[in-house]
Amino acid sequence: MERKKIDVDVVKDVLEALLIAQPHSTFVQSLYQQYQERGGLSKKQLEGIYNKSQKVKSIPVAKLATLEAMILKRPTRYKSAPPAPKPMYEKDERMGQLMEAILAKYPEHKRVVFLKAKYDNNETLTPAEVLDVERFFKALK
Repeated sequence: MERKKIDVDVVKDVLEALLIAQPHSTFVQSLYQQYQERGGLSKKQLEGIYNKSQKVKSIPVAKLATLEAMILKRPTRYKSAPPAPKPMYEKDERMGQLMEAILAKYPEHKRVVFLKAKYDNNETLTPAEVLDVERFFKALK
């Protein structure tokens, strides 16, 4: 965080005024310590300071207005909603139709019966097995 004028520090002035007004507030003490260590605070922390400082009459209105402007200047971060859960396995309807067509003509085709059982149990078919089903269907025509 780069400061424009080192001698003017509104956040530090407001924090010190709050410490004088509320010396036993652990919230203000921790924020003051964080501000000294890091040199800046998050938007939520600044909002907390602003809300507390509005209740203290000894803090000048100009400093509060400057603090509010600093808060409004910062971007608001939103958490996006988690994506909807997707099923682990999605059946390829085309494969099911191909296997049904093959089994309608040859109901005892061992390889297609095995692959159909695998398909019905929601197991994934390997690319080689998909090619087998397509090849059997082409031979059927």
